[in-house]
Amino acid sequence: MKLILLSLILAFNTVAADIQVFFSPKGGCTEAVVENVGKAKSTVLVQAYSFTSAPIAKALVDATKRGVKVQVILDKSNRTEKYSGADFLLHEGVPTWIDAKHAIAHNKIMVIDGHTILTGSFNFTKAAEESNAENLLVIDDAALAKKYTANWNAHLEHSEPYTDTKGTMADTRPKRKRE
Repeated sequence: MKLILLSLILAFNTVAADIQVFFSPKGGCTEAVVENVGKAKSTVLVQAYSFTSAPIAKALVDATKRGVKVQVILDKSNRTEKYSGADFLLHEGVPTWIDAKHAIAHNKIMVIDGHTILTGSFNFTKAAEESNAENLLVIDDAALAKKYTANWNAHLEHSEPYTDTKGTMADTRPKRKRE
């Protein structure tokens, strides 16, 4: 009996991921996203339904300028949304695609450095932080991040490069390292 109890205790302790939770309005969701993007060292994958948060867009651009590979997939509504961050990302050189295959591409996730996942109902918008009742989970779990990354890649396969109203398109080709 003691062996079974010890095994259960060890099992629960080894599978628990590091999880933080945030709520809005005004519960620090945007700040948590910006902070985690600010800690990124190699990659940030983003899927978003609505994307109008200037602080989050700036954090993604800043990460790109630090040499982090940032890639964004957005719902097709961002083509016509008045305040979409898609144009800002595009003009700052962040590869951005549109997932138009689904009625709504309603994912709201980030995968950072292959181990940190940001997910929940929280849209990456000013309204989500200031007005809406939303939630955001920050989970540090490489195995779960691998599953989210596989899903992100599956959506990338059917997404198309974002173009602004003038036909400008981000260079979505992989960058070659200079020797």
